[in-house]
Amino acid sequence: MAYASWNSANEGAVRERPITPGSPPTNLLLYSLREPALDAVRRHLRRVALTAQSTVYEPGDLLTKAYFPETGAISLVVVLASGHTIETAMVGRDGMLGGLSALEAERVSHRAVVQTEGTASVIDLEILREIGRHHELVRSMLFRHEWTLFAQTRQLAACNASHSLEARLCRWLLRASDACGKRTISTTQECIAELLGVKRTSVSLIAHTMQHAGLIRNRRSHVELINVNGLRERACECYAATARRYEQLTASVTRNTQSA
Repeated sequence: MAYASWNSANEGAVRERPITPGSPPTNLLLYSLREPALDAVRRHLRRVALTAQSTVYEPGDLLTKAYFPETGAISLVVVLASGHTIETAMVGRDGMLGGLSALEAERVSHRAVVQTEGTASVIDLEILREIGRHHELVRSMLFRHEWTLFAQTRQLAACNASHSLEARLCRWLLRASDACGKRTISTTQECIAELLGVKRTSVSLIAHTMQHAGLIRNRRSHVELINVNGLRERACECYAATARRYEQLTASVTRNTQSA
């Protein structure tokens, strides 16, 4: 599948807008910070649009910006020699892109693709690194986020090897909903199938069964989650484990800021 690209080599082509000074961030990871660390980051944020199926960066890129999604979901994928891509994690409003690069200027090893359109706050990595040198809370946020992201990657590896496609599809839909903060996800069955490493027809058959059961509603390029509790019952344990870690991430950062 071909993707439009706006990675570090083309970031100048992305339209950025300043964020109103003092306005609260809608990214949950940023929102978990308290002053003065929050203000130190917020004053340097700009907003960009996340276009569906665009590539934020490619393997080997040296990032210049960190991204804090506000709406929308971004898949981190491994690109195989065959050209197929397998999702290893999903980042949304409870996380960020570029955390490891903010801690250490390393080239990325995966591709980041926007699955659900939305917006993100961006900040230059050099500025974020400098803020982290002066604010322990920001450094703590970055470290905790990278551990949470790594845990999600390990969970997905176990999930793909052990659980049924229906359970994995329910897990993916629930995680995508959490990531973008919406019950309606703008994606296609073809995209989901590629991320899960299965045939589109397999996803279509299961999605049809789930719609008949009143769990979801399939529309053109959209999937609406109708019965979230029903989806949670059918999802594998990996969804709950990942959701719990992200809840702990934002809560732990808040506790740290309150005690500082």
